Amino acid sequence: MFALQIFPVLIYFTFRDIKLCVSRVCARYSACVNTTVRVWRCKVSWITEIRGDRNTTMVRAHVCTTIRQLIETKMIPCISVHRSLACLHRAVGGVRWKSSFRPAPLLTAAPARALVDEPISIKGRFLPPHSPVTVCAQMHSDDVTRDPSIGGSYLGCEPMGLFWGLQPAPGSREGLRLRKKNVETPYVVLMSLMKGHVSPSERQSTELAAVTTERWYMAPGVQRKEIRQDGVVGTLFLPPGPGPFPAMLDLWGMGGGLEEYRSALFASRGYASLSLAYFNHKDLPGPRSQINVGDPYFKSAYHLLQDHRQVCADRIGIIGLSYGVYLTLRMATQIGVKPSCLICISGPVGSTVKLSDPDGRTVDVDSNEKYRTYNDEGYVSFKDITLPANLNPKGKVKLEHLTCPLLYIVGEDDQNSSIIENADVIEETLKAAGKSHLFTRVSYPGAGHLIEPPYTPHTRASLWSVKPKKMFTLWGGHPAPHAAAQEDAWKKVLDFMETNLRR
Repeated sequence: MFALQIFPVLIYFTFRDIKLCVSRVCARYSACVNTTVRVWRCKVSWITEIRGDRNTTMVRAHVCTTIRQLIETKMIPCISVHRSLACLHRAVGGVRWKSSFRPAPLLTAAPARALVDEPISIKGRFLPPHSPVTVCAQMHSDDVTRDPSIGGSYLGCEPMGLFWGLQPAPGSREGLRLRKKNVETPYVVLMSLMKGHVSPSERQSTELAAVTTERWYMAPGVQRKEIRQDGVVGTLFLPPGPGPFPAMLDLWGMGGGLEEYRSALFASRGYASLSLAYFNHKDLPGPRSQINVGDPYFKSAYHLLQDHRQVCADRIGIIGLSYGVYLTLRMATQIGVKPSCLICISGPVGSTVKLSDPDGRTVDVDSNEKYRTYNDEGYVSFKDITLPANLNPKGKVKLEHLTCPLLYIVGEDDQNSSIIENADVIEETLKAAGKSHLFTRVSYPGAGHLIEPPYTPHTRASLWSVKPKKMFTLWGGHPAPHAAAQEDAWKKVLDFMETNLRR
């Protein structure tokens, strides 16, 4: 097939039909019908694509002239295509257009759809040599591998820096922290290639190319089910298929509410996961300023997960972040459940809030201001509160009763909690009890408190509470080392789960 249009010209070659097409086109436009077809030199911008049929090549040419001008103007032939099929194949396969125009810049991201813990390849092509460019990423929340960055949100070669380096847009309110609320929809990230070096505050710049990518927490086939059963409030995520699956019970910190994105990601990696609310949620007993559920609540949540027909009853782990670490350790040592493993991230070995009863319920979480410290910006830190010596003795965990493997993750620049000291206590207690083999510590210099799934944007400080007064809390960490810690820690978490829940 050979088709010719003007404005633009579309030329399709299919080798088996070339003899017939050449004759028709040449006859129609009064061109030569003997042994050759002339392709004339003109000013074009072109794109070559290889179709599914390997014998088909499409060349798109934009020609700024008319067919009459093409016929009447004397132009120098640049390619002769012979009737011989073998010669034609060689000629087309080796086509080189002479053009005064450079191909338009192109920005690509592969894969275009991926889970948030998967790296993607971002490449800019057809760029003028030695010309500065800026690659920008923009994303709305729910409420570059080889060439180094020399400015912007990060420096050097960081393949995923566009993601973990995301910051609130200029003019946003203070103290924002990016957290996915609706895990059934992706983050849609628009990446733009801008001419020159552009600072985040500049609004006017020439966009050379753009590409959009989707970042998901839920893989295709993952099921999300709200749980309101036997007083338990949570969300259960199940991997595709009938199961049964190993499982995780997922506990967050004193921010309260119900965070689902880590559990959704666990299910995308083949683990059933129950994200459990225990504080400051509308479906839990009030008042919201207290933890009003105790050991029976957490035991019920564990058994609910254990009894699910798609869960392996003897292959369940518990993961906790911040105050969730204390609850994780308490469950494994004091309330009669037998998890297969524990994962603790940046949390204390005891309650930082005074308990109101032996089951672990608390008084007002904001009542203990004795050990709070503030920096020059007025941001609060809870490091002194979480020092093991300052924890309420009645709220400390009986670590010597631990019977399962424990992975403890430390950010050495944690400005929220005294995590190194807590890790030391765990290690010393288990050593004294002859259980050193159960403890694995992973420590990251330059990382802060919030060690989350990889490529989550770093937040050094964020809004903690609005009432009774607006308060910002320090988390710590520095962008590049914190990002590296999140990536490495996530791999170690998945490996730890694989070892203890599947083998």
